[in-house]
Amino acid sequence: MPWTHEAISLATKYPNVYIDTSAYKTSRYPAEIVDYLRGHGRHKVLFGSNHLAWPAPDCLSGLDKLEFDEKTRTAFLRENAIRAFNLPF
Repeated sequence: MPWTHEAISLATKYPNVYIDTSAYKTSRYPAEIVDYLRGHGRHKVLFGSNHLAWPAPDCLSGLDKLEFDEKTRTAFLRENAIRAFNLPF
């Protein structure tokens, strides 16, 4: 992703700034984003796809290879979006 370091910096500094992964398959995530997800950015990155062009299953293919722990995986796929968008779940 272009501007990876800048996006991480902004998401770290500002409580209401998040990073999403739309338009990227897991195999294309920059190492910096994966490291951020595994560390202090666990609650700041949202899963996204470009459905219909890139359906979610295609974008999720290979997620297991990133070896996220269960808390990180759940936050990335669900909990972060619920919190960021104040969804009623």
